[in-house]
Amino acid sequence: MSIEAKLAEMNLTLPPPSPKGGVYQSMLVVGDQALFSGHVPVLPDGSMLTGRVGGEVDLEAAQVAARQVGLCILATAKDNLGSLDRIKRVVKLFGMVNCTSDFKQHPQVINGCSELFRDLWGEDLGVGVRSAVGMGSLPGDVTVEIEGAFQV
Repeated sequence: MSIEAKLAEMNLTLPPPSPKGGVYQSMLVVGDQALFSGHVPVLPDGSMLTGRVGGEVDLEAAQVAARQVGLCILATAKDNLGSLDRIKRVVKLFGMVNCTSDFKQHPQVINGCSELFRDLWGEDLGVGVRSAVGMGSLPGDVTVEIEGAFQV
């Protein structure tokens, strides 16, 4: 089953590719690697999921934001690659969580994205290496920012 068919089966829709917020490429293919700049949780209407985890945002809402970032990364991939089926495996994710200084569950937040990719590509190909860190702030007060690398 294609990745796009799996997304439809999961009742998930890709948002439009996010507009760039600076001087960089959203995605760059180097050899057999598709590298993704930091993506943020943009909703289909262009609004973003914002707020600090441990403050006005709870763990569950932060996981939803991380899942939305995963969908945004996939939207960029589809826009650049033409098909999500060109992705062979998830290689690496680096997740940044906008959180209060006492929040300690950064990995659980980024699981929102990691679980999405696992559900799409399976345990062997959908789970790569990963880091999850807390930040004192993120651009636009977004809840989560994630960058990554896929093998294509």
